[in-house]
Amino acid sequence: MLFPKKVKFRKSQRGRKNPKKKSIATRGSVLAFGSFGLKAEEPKWINSKQIEASRKTISRFIQKGGKMWIRIFPDKPITQKPPEVGMGKGKGDPVGYVAPVKSGTVIFEVDGIDEKNAREALRKAGSKLPLRTKIISRE
Repeated sequence: MLFPKKVKFRKSQRGRKNPKKKSIATRGSVLAFGSFGLKAEEPKWINSKQIEASRKTISRFIQKGGKMWIRIFPDKPITQKPPEVGMGKGKGDPVGYVAPVKSGTVIFEVDGIDEKNAREALRKAGSKLPLRTKIISRE
Protein backbone atom coordinates (compact mmCIF):
# COMPACT_ATOMS: atom_id res chain seq x y z
CA MET A 1 0.00 0.00 0.00
CA LEU A 2 1.05 3.56 -0.63
CA PHE A 3 1.90 5.90 2.21
CA PRO A 4 4.50 8.65 2.65
CA LYS A 5 7.91 7.83 4.13
CA LYS A 6 7.83 10.95 6.26
CA VAL A 7 5.30 13.71 6.93
CA LYS A 8 5.91 17.15 8.36
CA PHE A 9 2.87 16.97 10.64
CA ARG A 10 1.36 13.78 12.08
CA LYS A 11 -2.21 15.06 11.89
CA SER A 12 -3.77 17.37 9.33
CA GLN A 13 -6.94 19.41 9.18
CA ARG A 14 -9.75 18.11 7.02
CA GLY A 15 -9.92 21.12 4.71
CA ARG A 16 -12.79 23.17 3.38
CA LYS A 17 -15.78 21.78 1.54
CA ASN A 18 -17.88 24.37 -0.23
CA PRO A 19 -21.04 22.87 -1.76
CA LYS A 20 -21.62 25.94 -3.96
CA LYS A 21 -18.20 25.71 -5.64
CA LYS A 22 -17.32 22.42 -7.32
CA SER A 23 -13.63 21.67 -7.00
CA ILE A 24 -12.30 21.17 -10.53
CA ALA A 25 -8.69 20.18 -11.12
CA THR A 26 -6.47 22.57 -13.02
CA ARG A 27 -3.33 20.41 -12.78
CA GLY A 28 -3.10 16.73 -13.61
CA SER A 29 -6.20 16.81 -15.79
CA VAL A 30 -4.69 15.69 -19.13
CA LEU A 31 -2.87 12.52 -20.19
CA ALA A 32 0.86 12.99 -19.69
CA PHE A 33 2.37 9.50 -20.07
CA GLY A 34 0.03 6.86 -21.50
CA SER A 35 -2.49 6.49 -24.32
CA PHE A 36 -5.50 5.75 -22.10
CA GLY A 37 -6.44 7.08 -18.69
CA LEU A 38 -9.00 6.95 -15.91
CA LYS A 39 -10.35 10.38 -15.01
CA ALA A 40 -12.35 11.32 -11.88
CA GLU A 41 -15.74 12.93 -12.49
CA GLU A 42 -16.41 14.03 -8.91
CA PRO A 43 -14.31 15.21 -5.96
CA LYS A 44 -13.61 12.58 -3.30
CA TRP A 45 -10.95 11.20 -0.98
CA ILE A 46 -9.38 7.94 -2.18
CA ASN A 47 -7.56 5.90 0.45
CA SER A 48 -4.46 3.82 -0.14
CA LYS A 49 -6.33 0.49 -0.06
CA GLN A 50 -8.63 1.59 -2.88
CA ILE A 51 -5.66 2.73 -4.99
CA GLU A 52 -3.94 -0.60 -4.39
CA ALA A 53 -7.04 -2.61 -5.35
CA SER A 54 -7.33 -0.66 -8.62
CA ARG A 55 -3.61 -1.03 -9.31
CA LYS A 56 -3.81 -4.82 -8.92
CA THR A 57 -6.77 -4.98 -11.31
CA ILE A 58 -4.96 -3.01 -14.00
CA SER A 59 -1.68 -4.92 -13.59
CA ARG A 60 -3.52 -8.24 -14.05
CA PHE A 61 -4.82 -7.01 -17.40
CA ILE A 62 -1.66 -5.46 -18.81
CA GLN A 63 0.64 -8.25 -17.51
CA LYS A 64 4.06 -7.85 -19.13
CA GLY A 65 2.86 -6.15 -22.30
CA GLY A 66 2.08 -2.63 -21.13
CA LYS A 67 3.01 0.05 -18.65
CA MET A 68 0.92 1.73 -15.97
CA TRP A 69 1.27 5.06 -14.17
CA ILE A 70 -0.43 6.04 -10.91
CA ARG A 71 -0.98 9.80 -10.99
CA ILE A 72 -2.22 10.30 -7.40
CA PHE A 73 -0.52 9.68 -4.07
CA PRO A 74 -2.12 9.37 -0.61
CA ASP A 75 -0.26 11.89 1.54
CA LYS A 76 -3.05 13.35 3.70
CA PRO A 77 -3.25 11.69 7.15
CA ILE A 78 -6.70 10.71 8.42
CA THR A 79 -7.40 10.37 12.13
CA GLN A 80 -10.02 8.42 14.03
CA LYS A 81 -11.01 8.43 17.68
CA PRO A 82 -11.28 5.14 19.57
CA PRO A 83 -14.78 3.84 20.32
CA GLU A 84 -16.74 5.32 23.25
CA VAL A 85 -14.60 8.45 23.60
CA GLY A 86 -16.57 11.62 24.23
CA MET A 87 -16.49 14.90 22.39
CA GLY A 88 -13.84 17.37 23.54
CA LYS A 89 -11.22 14.76 24.36
CA GLY A 90 -8.79 15.78 21.62
CA LYS A 91 -8.09 14.64 18.10
CA GLY A 92 -7.76 10.92 17.35
CA ASP A 93 -4.68 9.04 16.20
CA PRO A 94 -3.77 8.65 12.51
CA VAL A 95 -5.28 5.50 10.97
CA GLY A 96 -4.33 5.88 7.29
CA TYR A 97 -3.68 8.18 4.37
CA VAL A 98 -5.91 9.49 1.60
CA ALA A 99 -5.38 11.24 -1.71
CA PRO A 100 -7.79 14.18 -2.11
CA VAL A 101 -8.94 13.98 -5.75
CA LYS A 102 -10.71 16.83 -7.53
CA SER A 103 -13.05 16.26 -10.44
CA GLY A 104 -11.11 16.09 -13.70
CA THR A 105 -7.96 14.55 -12.19
CA VAL A 106 -6.37 11.69 -14.11
CA ILE A 107 -5.92 8.83 -11.62
CA PHE A 108 -4.34 6.06 -13.74
CA GLU A 109 -2.72 5.90 -17.17
CA VAL A 110 -1.86 2.86 -19.28
CA ASP A 111 0.09 2.35 -22.50
CA GLY A 112 1.48 -0.50 -24.58
CA ILE A 113 -1.72 -2.56 -24.84
CA ASP A 114 -4.58 -2.53 -27.34
CA GLU A 115 -7.61 -0.32 -26.85
CA LYS A 116 -10.05 -3.11 -25.95
CA ASN A 117 -7.88 -4.44 -23.10
CA ALA A 118 -7.02 -0.95 -21.87
CA ARG A 119 -10.68 0.09 -21.67
CA GLU A 120 -11.66 -3.12 -19.88
CA ALA A 121 -8.79 -2.80 -17.37
CA LEU A 122 -9.64 0.84 -16.61
CA ARG A 123 -13.37 0.05 -16.36
CA LYS A 124 -12.73 -2.65 -13.76
CA ALA A 125 -10.27 -0.43 -11.88
CA GLY A 126 -12.84 2.40 -11.82
CA SER A 127 -15.37 0.10 -10.16
CA LYS A 128 -12.99 -0.32 -7.20
CA LEU A 129 -12.94 3.43 -6.55
CA PRO A 130 -15.55 5.36 -4.49
CA LEU A 131 -16.28 7.91 -7.22
CA ARG A 132 -17.59 8.13 -10.77
CA THR A 133 -14.88 7.85 -13.41
CA LYS A 134 -14.58 7.97 -17.17
CA ILE A 135 -12.03 6.51 -19.57
CA ILE A 136 -10.18 9.00 -21.73
CA SER A 137 -7.82 8.44 -24.64
CA ARG A 138 -5.20 10.41 -26.49
CA GLU A 139 -6.58 11.76 -29.76
